[in-house]
Amino acid sequence: MKGRAAVETTRLPRPARLRYPGRMTSPTAQDALAQAQAAYAELKARGLKLNLQRGQPADADFDLSNPMLGILGEGDTHFDGLDLRNYPGGIGGLPSARAMFGAYLDLKPENVLVWNNSSLELQGLVLGFALLHGVRGSEGGWVHQKPKMIVTVPGYDRHFLLLQTMGFELLTVDMQSDGPDVDAVEKLVASDPSVKGILFVPTYSNPGGETVSEEKARRLAGLKAAAPDFTIFADDAYRAHHLFEERDTPVNFVALCRDAGHPDRAFVFASTSKITFAGAGLGFVGSSEDNIGWLGKYLNAQSIGPNKVEQARHVKFLQAYEGGLEGLMRDHAKLIAPKFQAVYDALSAELGEGGGGYATWRTPRGGYFISLDTVDPVADRVVQLADEAGISLTPAGATYPGGKDPHNANIRLAPTRPPLEEVEVAMRGVATCVKLAAEEYRAGQR
Repeated sequence: MKGRAAVETTRLPRPARLRYPGRMTSPTAQDALAQAQAAYAELKARGLKLNLQRGQPADADFDLSNPMLGILGEGDTHFDGLDLRNYPGGIGGLPSARAMFGAYLDLKPENVLVWNNSSLELQGLVLGFALLHGVRGSEGGWVHQKPKMIVTVPGYDRHFLLLQTMGFELLTVDMQSDGPDVDAVEKLVASDPSVKGILFVPTYSNPGGETVSEEKARRLAGLKAAAPDFTIFADDAYRAHHLFEERDTPVNFVALCRDAGHPDRAFVFASTSKITFAGAGLGFVGSSEDNIGWLGKYLNAQSIGPNKVEQARHVKFLQAYEGGLEGLMRDHAKLIAPKFQAVYDALSAELGEGGGGYATWRTPRGGYFISLDTVDPVADRVVQLADEAGISLTPAGATYPGGKDPHNANIRLAPTRPPLEEVEVAMRGVATCVKLAAEEYRAGQR
C-alpha cells in the first residue's frame, strides 16, 4: 500500500497532552487567525456532506460476505446432525459454531456460547443476570449492592450507555499505551467490595487502538479485590481486525484467570458484526465451563436457543472462504488500511508532522477508529465547525462517560464507512477546523 511505511508499527506511549503556552494578541497571532478563517471559508463554500461519525463497515466490506446470503439451499435443512428449522439444538449454539469461534478466541468449544447478532446484547444479558443473581461466587444479586464498574477513558460510548442504563456507577481509569492503568484499578478494587468489575476493549481499543499487554493482563487476572466476585468483562470486538502485517497479539483472559486461581473471573465477548454483516452477524462469549453453564441456565429460561440457520450460514461460508476467517480479514484490511493511511497523510499535510502543535493522534496497527487529541481545549468547537462545513464527526466528549471530556480534547475518528476519496477530503477539512478552533482560542475569541 502506498505510504504504508509512514504508519507507526511500534507501540508508542500515549501522546502527552500538550498545552499552548498562552493566548496571544500579537499581529502574528492575528495573521494566523485570519489565514485559518480564510481557509475555513473556502471549506464551507464547497458544500460538503461527509460522515465520519460511526464505525460502520463500508458496502465493499459487506460485499465480501454476500455469498453467505445464498450459501444454504433448499435441501440444507440439517447441520451438525440437527434440524435447523426446529427448536432442539442446545442453548450454547451449533457445535461447529462453538468450535469455530472457540478457535477464534483460543478456547475449547465448551468454553464458548454462540448467540445471535450482537455481542453488546450478550454483554447486557450477562450483566443483567449478574444484577439479578450475581455471578458465580457472589452472595447475591449485584443490584442490592449499588454496584460500580470500572471503564477506560477515552473509551466506548455504548459501554457507558449500557452500564449507566443498568444502574452501574462508573469509575474511570486512563487507557494507556499498553492497556488500562492497572495501578489505578488496583487502588479502586482494594477496599471497595461494590466495585464489581472492569469493562473495556482489550485489543485495538475504541477509540485509541491500544492493546493490553500480557503483563498488564496477568495483573488484572491475579489482582486482589475486595469483591470476591470481581469480574473482567473484555469486549474483544476487534481481535482479528489487523490492518498491517505487523500486528498486536491478543491476550487470553480466560486462560490467564484460570492460571491465576480465578477461573471464573473473565468473560470475553466478540462478534462477526464487522467480519460479515453488521446487521446479521453472530455474537459469542468465552469463559470458564462453569460460567458458560451459569449463563446457559438463565438464557434457557428465556429462550429455546439462538438462530441456528444464521450460525450454519456463517460456519459454511467461513469454512469455504479462501484462507478461512483469516483470509476474509486480510481482504477487509486491503479495503480499510488505505483509509487509515489517508487520515494520517491528511492530518500531517495540513497540520504538519506530529500535528504541528495543533493536535496529536495515535496510529494503531488495527481496529476501527483513530483517536485525535487537540492541543487546546477546543474539541467541541472543532466538531461544531466541521458540522457547519458539512463534515459529521462523533460528538466531542463521546469517549467519556456522560459525554464530558474533562480536557475537551478527544475526538474519535471513524474512517471505515466512507469511500477512500471522501476520507481524504473530510480529513483535510477536519484539519482546517482544528487550526481555526485553535487560533480562535489562542486569540482569545473563545
